[in-house]
Amino acid sequence: MAPMPAPAVALVVLVLLSAVPGYFSDDLNTDAQALQALRSAVGKSALPSWNSSTPTCNWQGVTCENGRVTELRLPGAGLMGTLPSNVLGNLSALRTLSLRYNALTGPIPDDLSRLSELRAIYFQHNSFSGEVPASVFTLKNLVRLDLAGNKFSGEISPDFNKLNRLGTLFLDGNSFTGEIPKLDLPTLSQFNVSYNKLNGSIPKSLRKMPKDSFLGTGLCGGPLGLCPGETALTPAGSPEGQPAGGGAADAGGASSTKKKKLSGGAIAGIAIGCVFGVLLLLALIFFLCRKKSSSSTPAAAVEKGRDLQMAPMDMELKGQNGSAAGNGAHVGAAAAAPAVATTAAVAAAAAAKTGGATGGSKKLIFFGPMAAAPPFDLEDLLRASAEVLGKGAFGTAYKAVMESGSAVAVKRLKDVDLPEPEFRERIAAIGAVQHELVVPLRAYYFSKDEKLLVYDYMSMGSLSALLHGNRASGRTPLDWETRSAIALAAARGVAHIHSTGPTASHGNIKSSNVLLTKNYEARVSDHGLPTLVGPSFSPTRVSGYRAPEVTDIRRVSQKADVYSFGVLLLELLTGKAPTHAVVNEEGLDLPRWVQSVVREEWTAEVFDQELLRYQNVEEEMVQLLQLAIDCSAQHPDRRPSMSEVAARIDEIRRSSLGDRPATDSAGEGEEPSL
Repeated sequence: MAPMPAPAVALVVLVLLSAVPGYFSDDLNTDAQALQALRSAVGKSALPSWNSSTPTCNWQGVTCENGRVTELRLPGAGLMGTLPSNVLGNLSALRTLSLRYNALTGPIPDDLSRLSELRAIYFQHNSFSGEVPASVFTLKNLVRLDLAGNKFSGEISPDFNKLNRLGTLFLDGNSFTGEIPKLDLPTLSQFNVSYNKLNGSIPKSLRKMPKDSFLGTGLCGGPLGLCPGETALTPAGSPEGQPAGGGAADAGGASSTKKKKLSGGAIAGIAIGCVFGVLLLLALIFFLCRKKSSSSTPAAAVEKGRDLQMAPMDMELKGQNGSAAGNGAHVGAAAAAPAVATTAAVAAAAAAKTGGATGGSKKLIFFGPMAAAPPFDLEDLLRASAEVLGKGAFGTAYKAVMESGSAVAVKRLKDVDLPEPEFRERIAAIGAVQHELVVPLRAYYFSKDEKLLVYDYMSMGSLSALLHGNRASGRTPLDWETRSAIALAAARGVAHIHSTGPTASHGNIKSSNVLLTKNYEARVSDHGLPTLVGPSFSPTRVSGYRAPEVTDIRRVSQKADVYSFGVLLLELLTGKAPTHAVVNEEGLDLPRWVQSVVREEWTAEVFDQELLRYQNVEEEMVQLLQLAIDCSAQHPDRRPSMSEVAARIDEIRRSSLGDRPATDSAGEGEEPSL
C-alpha cells in the first residue's frame, strides 16, 4: 500500500486538531446546560452570574480543569427547593460538590450515581429528607461525605461499607433510627452520628471514635460507657456478652456475680458512713470559715485556705435587673447565672491554690505599660468583690472591683488545654495588640486548672445590649450618627488587628464583642481567643456571624473577619440580631434576607424603624447597606479589606456630617493611626 502523500497527512492532522476544541466545548456546553437547569430549579435569584455573557468557568462556585467542570462549591448561596433529577448527573467530571448551608429540601437525586469521579460531598445544614439513596453507595471514589444537619431518616445502611475509601462520614443532626451497622471502613478517621434517634451498642470498629461522635443518642458502649448487661469484665473491644477472660472467666462467672451483691446491712452501713462523712466535712468547712487568718503575707493567706473566706466577698449578682453590664455581657445575662455566685476572686483563689501560687511561682503576667509597674497583683484580685457579667463560648466574664475602687473585667477561660509554653506564646501575640480602639489585654494568669484574662472594664456594656436590650416605649432611639460612629471605630479597631500581620485576625467579631465607653465610643474586644482553644472545642450554637467557608473556628482568615463585620453592619442597620435563629419565615440568615428584600426593591423595609425617623441620611444609610452587602459576599475574594471598609465608612460619615471629619475615640476631628 502506497504511503499517504505529505499534504494528505497534514490535512488529517489539522482536521483532528480542530476537532479537539470542539470536543471540549461540547462537554463544557453539556456541563453549562446542567448548571443552568440547576439554577432554574433552585437558584433563580441566587446565581446572577450564571448567564451566557460570562464564561461558564467564571461562574460563581464553578471550577474547571481541561475543559470540564470539576468543582461546584455553593455554600450559603441562597439555594432553595428540591434538587432536580437528571441534572447533576450530567456533570460527569465533577470531583467536589458543596451545597452546604442552603435551604434545599427533598431527597438526594438518584442520578448522583453517574458522578464516578466524585471525591467529596458537602450537603450539611440543608433540609434534605428521606433515606440516603442507593446511588450514594456506588460512588467508589468518595472520600468525604457530610450529611449533617438535615432531615434524613430510616436506618443507617450497611451499604456504607461499599465506600471503602471513605475517610469522613458525618451523619449527625438527622433523624436516623435503629442501631449502627457494623462498619468496616479501613480509612475512616472522622465519624459523627450525634443527635439521632439511634440505640443499641456502638460497633467494635467505631469504639475508637471520641465521645462527641455519639452524643444525644440512645447508644451505649465504647466511649459512652458500659451497655446494660455489660460488666467491667467485658471490655469495650470485646463482643457483647463475652467476658474478656475466656473460658476461665465463664467458669467463675456465677461466683463473681455473687461476690458483687451486697447485703442490706452492708448497704445501710455504707449509707451511715456517707452521712457521717458529710457532717464531718461540713464541720471542717465551718471551722475554717470561722478561723481568722494569723498571717499577713499573701502566700500564707492562700496556704491557710483563704480562698474559702475571702473578705469582703461581695456576692451580689448585679445586672439581674436587666441593666447592661460591661465587657460583652448581654442584657439579663447575669440573671441566668447560678443562684450561688461564682466570682472572679474565687476563680483566682482556686487558680492560686491548684497552680502552686503558695510558693510564689505563679502570678499575674502584665502587658503593655502596666508590665513595668503593675497596679495590682494576684492577692488584690483575690480580695476583689465580683459580679457575673455574662457567659460566652470561651468562658465567663466578671467585673472585679478592687479594694482601691478600681474595676477590671476578668474572663475565666474554658476548654483551653494548651501546654504552658504554647499558651504563653499565643497570649503574648494577643497582649501585643495595643491600640485605642481595641480593649487591651492587661494581664493573664495560667495554671493547670485555671486560665484568667484581665481586661479594662467598659462601663456601658456591649453594642448587642444597646441594640437589643430594651425596645420599650421609653427607650432613647439609637440615632444614625451614633451607629455610624460605632461602625467606624469598630472597623478601625479590626483593621489595626489585621495590620499586625498577614494572618492576624480577630476570629470572633460580633456585636457582643463591641464594647462601649461612657460616651458611646466603641472598642473591639476578645480578639484572638479562638487561637487558645483546643481541637475539641465546639461552640454550643452556630454563630450567625460566621463566614460560610469557616469550618474551624481556630483558623479564621482576615476575609472571614470582613464577612463577620458585614453582618455586624447589617445588624446596626436593621436592628435584627443574626444569632436569633432566623429572621423570617423562609429561614434565611441575615445577609441573605437583606439581599432578598433589596433585590425586590423594598430597601426601606430593611432599615430599623428607629433609623427611619432621621431625615436627610437615607442616601448614607443605603451606602452603608451596600458596603455591608459587599462585606458579606459569599466568596472571600469579593470582600474588601478592613482598611478599605474603614475608609468607606469614614467617607460615608463625612458626607452625612457636612464634610467635617468624623469624630472618634481619638478626639474631635482626629484620625487614629493604624
